[in-house]
Amino acid sequence: MPSDGSRRGSDDVQGAGFGGLLRRHRREAGLSQEKLAELAGLSVDAIAALERGRRRAPRAHTLRLLADALRLGDPDRAALTAAARQEADTARPPLRQPPAPISEMIGRTTELTATSRLLGQRITRLLTLTGPGGVGKTRLTLALAGQVADSFPDGVCWVPLAAVTDSAAVAPTVATSIGMHLLESTRLVEEIADQIGRSTMLMVFDNCSHQVTTVSSICAALLEHCPNLSILASSRELLRLPGESVYVVPALSLPHDEDQLASSEAVRLFVERATARGYDPAGQLDQVARVVRRLEGMPLAIELAAARMNVMTIEELASELETSFSILAGGPPTASPRQQSMYGAIEWSHALLTRTEREAFAQLSVFAGGWTLGAAAAVMPGGATRVEALDIIGRLADKSLIRVVRRGGVARYYMLGVIREFAADQLRASGETDAAAARHARYYVELAEESESHLRGPDQGQWLERLEGELSNLRAAMAWALRTGAATEALRLAAGLWLFCYLRGHYAEGSQWLERALQLADSAPPEELADLSTVCAKANLGAGTLAFLQCEYDAATTRLQTALRQYKELDDPAGTALVLQRLGGVARERGDYEAAEDLHCESFDLYESLGDRGGMAWAHNHLGFVAWLRGDLEIGARRCRRARDSFRVVGDGEGLAWSLISLGAIAQYGGELVEAEDLLQESLALSQRLGYREGVAWSMNQLGVIERRRGLTERAVHLLDESLAEHRDLGDRWRSASVLEELAAVAQQRERSEYAAFLLGAADGVREVIGAPVPVIEKADREATRAAVEASLERRAFRAAWSAGRAAPLAAVADGYPPPGAPSTARTRDPL
Repeated sequence: MPSDGSRRGSDDVQGAGFGGLLRRHRREAGLSQEKLAELAGLSVDAIAALERGRRRAPRAHTLRLLADALRLGDPDRAALTAAARQEADTARPPLRQPPAPISEMIGRTTELTATSRLLGQRITRLLTLTGPGGVGKTRLTLALAGQVADSFPDGVCWVPLAAVTDSAAVAPTVATSIGMHLLESTRLVEEIADQIGRSTMLMVFDNCSHQVTTVSSICAALLEHCPNLSILASSRELLRLPGESVYVVPALSLPHDEDQLASSEAVRLFVERATARGYDPAGQLDQVARVVRRLEGMPLAIELAAARMNVMTIEELASELETSFSILAGGPPTASPRQQSMYGAIEWSHALLTRTEREAFAQLSVFAGGWTLGAAAAVMPGGATRVEALDIIGRLADKSLIRVVRRGGVARYYMLGVIREFAADQLRASGETDAAAARHARYYVELAEESESHLRGPDQGQWLERLEGELSNLRAAMAWALRTGAATEALRLAAGLWLFCYLRGHYAEGSQWLERALQLADSAPPEELADLSTVCAKANLGAGTLAFLQCEYDAATTRLQTALRQYKELDDPAGTALVLQRLGGVARERGDYEAAEDLHCESFDLYESLGDRGGMAWAHNHLGFVAWLRGDLEIGARRCRRARDSFRVVGDGEGLAWSLISLGAIAQYGGELVEAEDLLQESLALSQRLGYREGVAWSMNQLGVIERRRGLTERAVHLLDESLAEHRDLGDRWRSASVLEELAAVAQQRERSEYAAFLLGAADGVREVIGAPVPVIEKADREATRAAVEASLERRAFRAAWSAGRAAPLAAVADGYPPPGAPSTARTRDPL
């Protein structure tokens, strides 16, 4: 005979139904709806919807949660389940459910957390996940729908639109997805809204881009008439509705260093997909990182690249991607065309553009490394205004074909590499590549020339950052000018950038630009260069300066003498004074201090006649530099203090850094180590802030000397190693030799005599190649080190180590101090 509880449960099933049965059990347990929701881990809305019959046929998982929270025995639990099943049989047709993912989603924890908060907590009723094709919008949409499903008592409805090509079919697709039987109707959207009514449900529109206007109209109507409806949309283009929240789906995280290789989402995705194709690249994560960085973390691109691992090595794949993205094809045959290749994904977006948008999209591919609004207006054909450029950029950004980055008060626009390659193909097909590249080059020539007046003075740091941010575009403009033989553009661009190249340490690249531009000018018709006399003089000055900084003294002297003649012919005393300064620098490094002083004094006189306070400060600084190098510390200090005070007034950051370096070196050689450290730390901080690499290298050099004098050899080695790496990368062999001699002193202090002899020999070899002697101020330390080393070693051992150092090119000298016990002469550590 059944128990009372079972009979009562049966009666409830026949009578009040699931909602009434749940309400009775809750009341018998003495629970409010809020308390039951808390115990079951459900929302209060879900409990209310179940009790009132707004939500029918709860899922098995929800039933278990409720039964456990109510502490129901087996009979009551069975009755509750039976009631739910009976209602399921009479419930309205089921909603179309989201498809089951075919593979595990990699990463996206941050994205799921952010979007779940917006939808799950009802912060927004319309959330659009947007981003370019292949970034993983649909995959994230699926995961998000599953994550927030329990927050919607009436369920989640999936509306797939990828295959819907006719806008008239959108509303019927929505109706079918919510289980409506389609009838001929002129008010289908209203009927859909009536069907949803006050249901608390989530409707997911997937792949809206090609039907965005129709989808927007339907969503607006449903949101207005269905107060408990929430909508999640995935689209490359925004719906542009009031109240729309937009989440731009980012690419997968990339590894920034070796420690992050295994944890990078992009690396993990590639490894998993490649392994599934029978190739496990787990032991080659550095190459995997190379691939995913090139693909900028785009999930579809990574999947397509990993699919190639069935017939390629990871090294071959990485090399192939360096030249083209065309290899990114061969997706699953069951996938849509836009998922079978990256070009297919982009083509799908491109087909939705208007003619004007397509033309602008192609033109913007001429930029490398992004662009600003002003640059876009300059490159677009027909002289577009900034407002017109802003409008078209906004439309392309809304369609996820360009990205916007806001930094330092400036908006900057980018294309992903694979999108830019596609756009460049469109530009080539239109025959407009050369014209666009010419407009691009002219814009950057003007930018380079505008920057010159700002690279000395209070705006120096801001303009250095601006040019560094445009370096890829500057390189592209220069490459075009040299490739097409555009002598005027090449010369103006190279001449306008030499000071930037000096300050930011691009010595070799700037030298190459200037030399090739000057060669073009030599072969150009005279009439083409008739108005470029000043530019030619400036280019020779820049070429001579950068050659001098790389210790190519003969080449530097030739270029500087040419510039001197040209400036004198132009009757340009300011240009003449600057050339004299550079010639003075050559004489100084070659050890001809008298000639250097004469040249700097002549430069000072010219600047004084012009009333150029900044130029006079530089002359004082150079004269002070010469003085302390030759051992006249008092004169050097007096000159450099005057320079420092003037540089502070005129706001010349580079000049101030140099005067501080000189004063720090003077204090160091005078035995005032605390004062020296303060001055050099100030110069180091200033140089780092400006990105002035020579200032950084010199500051660390002198700070290393201070620590060596204090006997703090660990700290000295660190600073000197860093200094040597900077000087080596810059190509400054004169200073590299001095740093090697300081490292030799540290090695001797640590009783590493053979290695010290090796370093002394290496420094001597460098000085012989460039033809520059040891500065007078450094001779005493160098000779003391050599004497101590010779006293510690047998003559044969010393000569062997010394000779090995002299024979070793600078690039083969050990990078850093060798560990104790390592062979001193036979082996070195990582090459420079």
